Amino acid sequence: MTKYKKVLVKLSGESLMGSGQHGIEPESLMRYSGEVKSIADLGVKVGLVIGGGNIFRGLKGVDKGFDRVKGDYMGMMATVINGLAMQSALESLGVKCRLLTAIRMEPVGQGYSKQLVGEAFSSGEVVIFSAGTGNPFFTTDSAAALRAVEMGAELLIKGTRVDGIYTADPEKDPAAVRYDSITFDEAYSKGLKIMDLTAFTLCSENNLNMVVFDVNKPGNLKKIILGESIGTFVKN
Repeated sequence: MTKYKKVLVKLSGESLMGSGQHGIEPESLMRYSGEVKSIADLGVKVGLVIGGGNIFRGLKGVDKGFDRVKGDYMGMMATVINGLAMQSALESLGVKCRLLTAIRMEPVGQGYSKQLVGEAFSSGEVVIFSAGTGNPFFTTDSAAALRAVEMGAELLIKGTRVDGIYTADPEKDPAAVRYDSITFDEAYSKGLKIMDLTAFTLCSENNLNMVVFDVNKPGNLKKIILGESIGTFVKN
């Protein structure tokens, strides 16, 4: 019996790089699509947001002289590329899937609307939300929180390279301690970098709980759906 029946999964674009420095590593793509399939097969309605940092990150472009708005739009296009890759991978595994874009670009994908999301879920499809919110100055974390609230998700699941939220960066501080659970207020007051403030506020104000977990450990995503305590649980 699943604990959650409708969730949004947020993956970073960098997760698709695998051992590479940029782009999409086919092995990583198939591994993550397999994880998504494992919960879709349980009948869970799954929304998916993937960042674009493996291809282009707008803020880094600003440091190189790019206009911020144009850089952000380039980042949005990168998320569409990743969305197409994930759609193709999921379909190769027999998972019905629909790509929605916040910026209209048929025939690449359908323009986002809440009605289409409902239709897709009714048809048993995984929904991939791409192109962020469709606006510059908003991250894919914000897009994930927004789409999760709009689709009525019971949980936002954020996959990272570490197994939860720590008192400090565990990759830099060996003395860092992991939280099993934490409130949004505590995380904010401690300055913990979980998501950007806009995304954080959206989750908190809409009582959308979140789990931050190690996306690279096989089976973790399914365990969360089944109610096991994996990663760090964030709540009001």
